[in-house]
Amino acid sequence: MKITVIGTGYVGLVSAVCFAELGHTVIGVDIDEAKVAKLKEGVSPIYEPELDDLLRKNIAAGRITFTSDITEALPDTQVVFSAVATPPNEDFSADLRAVFIVAETVATHADHNIVFVNKSTVPVGTGEKCEDIIRKKLTERGVDIEIAVVSNPEFLREGHAIHDTMQPDRIVVGIPQNADWAKKIMEDIYKPLTRTGKPILWMKRESAEIVKYASNGFLANKISFINMLSELCEATGGNIRDIAKGMGMDDRIGPRFLQSGIGYGGSCFPKDVKALIALSRETGVPLPLIEATHNI
Repeated sequence: MKITVIGTGYVGLVSAVCFAELGHTVIGVDIDEAKVAKLKEGVSPIYEPELDDLLRKNIAAGRITFTSDITEALPDTQVVFSAVATPPNEDFSADLRAVFIVAETVATHADHNIVFVNKSTVPVGTGEKCEDIIRKKLTERGVDIEIAVVSNPEFLREGHAIHDTMQPDRIVVGIPQNADWAKKIMEDIYKPLTRTGKPILWMKRESAEIVKYASNGFLANKISFINMLSELCEATGGNIRDIAKGMGMDDRIGPRFLQSGIGYGGSCFPKDVKALIALSRETGVPLPLIEATHNI
């Protein structure tokens, strides 16, 4: 299957290389021409264990290439994965301008049915907005083709991204109504993984958009919770390491993310917790636990 991945940052490049490793023909697209030139030489702009070797291997096998021109990537492609950045705005909401530009650009140049997949972390309702943008552009062009908008969030850990892609706990896919053809294509993409027992969770697109935020919000809450207890230990003489061990041995809780410290960090947890807070304010649905997670 021919797959186009737009955006060759952390998520995009790992996804593109892993799709190629699964046997698909992949074109990675990025507006940064210097980055594209390096990628064509097999030089990754990011460090991730196994990534460099898999990149060079699949370039040599002819399964992956790179371009800065999206029009070179769209002919005959069946799926476009949008993996562009969604950084936080000042009000904590996700900046979706790049996602919408990608959606409009695909609709501007597509001449056949395509599945458009949001791989970036985007708030609920983004797929519907992309649909509106695509529908408007196709109507302007007078083109009778179908572009189905799908949500397929990533669950990657830095330092384990290749493993998490090739050996996932689950594959979450949100499909719009009346798009069985798009579901079949997504099934085919992940067939090399589902054959080995990796599960696909099919759900509404809105649910898939929330899952990533919900997962990261929950894990951030776990970190904030243990840090809160650490303060109680300082006041009472308790040992937070012993408490974390005692909690973590309960299989309903588990030991991960129970190390007290300065709080959660990284590229995802702070951004996604803030995005949940922004979504709470936008929808008028209070999320006091998420607010507390952010404040602790």
